[in-house]
Amino acid sequence: MTTTQTGVTLVACLFAIIIMAVYLRKWWSGGRAIKDLISMVQGFLNGALTTVCAGGLGGWLAGCTRQAAGGVGEKVVSGTTGTEAGTPLATASLGQLTEEGGAVVFFLFVILFFSYKTASKEDKGRLLGFVAAGMVLCVTAGVAGMLDGLPDLINGLGLSARNALEGKA
Repeated sequence: MTTTQTGVTLVACLFAIIIMAVYLRKWWSGGRAIKDLISMVQGFLNGALTTVCAGGLGGWLAGCTRQAAGGVGEKVVSGTTGTEAGTPLATASLGQLTEEGGAVVFFLFVILFFSYKTASKEDKGRLLGFVAAGMVLCVTAGVAGMLDGLPDLINGLGLSARNALEGKA
């Protein structure tokens, strides 16, 4: 479902893309170590999943991140160029989580927390930068459309785990 009322702006998306571009450029020119790419993918995936956490802390943090990026972005772009930058983009939802999907997302958030706690300063920046980028970009109609199977995948993983724990085939 596409709307224009959830508050993601072009400049908020621009900030998310800039964060990703800076870290991806460092990764590309720095030897392209897979371990460094993993922290970026982990962060983006967790950021994307916060957008389907309706009513939860993850969803609230994603909304706050979008508002902050849009607010700061509007002031910076407006002050730099003299143009307005706050018009909302068409947005969409990735979908909804089932009870089992919610358990998988919680598990991934716990893994993210401990990954962050043990990460180097550079990896912490990559993780948080890509979490924020996922929170912003994954509510745009285009990115949500590309990732629309993600909640079904997460829900399916949770259901498979539940079935395994209950001894069902």
